[in-house]
Amino acid sequence: MNVNDTEIAWAILQKSGYRRTKELDEADVVLLVTCSVREKAEQAIWNRLQHLKALKARRQQARLPLRIGILGCMAERLKEEILHREKLVDIVAGPDAYRDLPRLLAVAESGQQAANVLLSLDETYADILPVQTSAAGTTAFVSIMRGCDNMCSYCIVPFTRGRERSRPIASILQEVRMLSDQGVKEVTLLGQNVNSFRDMSEVQFQSAAAPVLSRGFSTVYKAKPGGLRFAHLLDQVSRIDPEMRIRFTSPHPKDFPDEVLQLIQERHNICKQLHLPAQSGSTRVLEAMRRGYTREAYLELVHHVRESIPGVSLSSDFIAGFCGETEEDHQQTVSLLREVRYNVGFLFAYSMRQKTRAYHRLQDDVPADVKQRRLEELITVFREEAARANEAMVGQNQLVLVEGPSKRSPSELCGRNDGNIKVIFPDAETEDAAGCEAPVRAQPGDYVLVKVTSASSQTLKGVLLCRTTLSRSAASR
Repeated sequence: MNVNDTEIAWAILQKSGYRRTKELDEADVVLLVTCSVREKAEQAIWNRLQHLKALKARRQQARLPLRIGILGCMAERLKEEILHREKLVDIVAGPDAYRDLPRLLAVAESGQQAANVLLSLDETYADILPVQTSAAGTTAFVSIMRGCDNMCSYCIVPFTRGRERSRPIASILQEVRMLSDQGVKEVTLLGQNVNSFRDMSEVQFQSAAAPVLSRGFSTVYKAKPGGLRFAHLLDQVSRIDPEMRIRFTSPHPKDFPDEVLQLIQERHNICKQLHLPAQSGSTRVLEAMRRGYTREAYLELVHHVRESIPGVSLSSDFIAGFCGETEEDHQQTVSLLREVRYNVGFLFAYSMRQKTRAYHRLQDDVPADVKQRRLEELITVFREEAARANEAMVGQNQLVLVEGPSKRSPSELCGRNDGNIKVIFPDAETEDAAGCEAPVRAQPGDYVLVKVTSASSQTLKGVLLCRTTLSRSAASR
């Protein structure tokens, strides 16, 4: 989300005559795009501001003022503290205020502090085409909706990014077509709750029935009828370019109707990879988190997903040490990790956030050292199971989208398979599946077939077989 927010803010600033520099010493303005999900993310920003403090003081002496801005969720949550702490920050802009950046910067030019942290019920930046910042332009993020209505008790997102609202489908399709024309080979549809997408912009669809929730799942809000839903969007996006992979994140497990699963299974360019954030393996803790499902309902969904999409790769999020979590609750999360065997995992110790329901109603009563021990146990078990899941791919051929040179070795290339797992292979000459006589070298944006020779919990390694295309690979399955 922050990469996408950066690209939106950058598109707005570019239109107002700002130019980007990668050299800090050249900059007249430094903007930090921030996250508030955990305390650690905010601490990183406070540390960064301390580094900028000396630079700002030197600029002041040289009469070359440096303007510093805080953008995004931390701006929304801590506006007053940011502006008052050492008077270091000149502008503060929340996630819905990026259009106001040129005005805020103009105010700062006059030596005053400026802020806009108003949350919107309808801002989606639908008309702003983000300026791509990712290396080589092989992959891109496309925001399809903003905000969240789930109100999970641990989560700050509804308070920093506001209510759910979805972009009109027409503007999303226009952006994906533009990216396809630019040669982008993989698009990730982004949203805090991406599969709850609901485009209400076209009158004829405003009375459509609300889709059925996953079995055994509930919400804190009433069903929302009307609008074009995620299955329709996914269908339309996947038709734009048969050579473009489609991913989406982050979904909520409650919003996986069968038509979405069927679409993923049918379309060769929708990745067979799902993020199913569990957060805990204990029904008691899930209830305290207000997740809207039990352990049993979650496991039933996992089995249904695996039946519907054979070979699907699964990832998840887990929180260690949530309010009131007992050792037994923790062991139930350990057993869920073993039972499901995820390919990718994002695991964190619980960090209490002000404004959330947990902050007002629950006690952050698991000691820090216990949280850390439980987190380390979860990570160990996750890695053991992920290594087993990945080892099952040894000997198989994997279709890999080349991203560029491996960070560890310039003689190797790196890319990701359909399941979003990193694959490393030698940068060698290979044949082209189309039958070209001359050998070719794989470039970023190429699809290649790699035979997997070894696996760890995070990476696959293999040998390069040939360069191919997404369509040709799908046809030969």
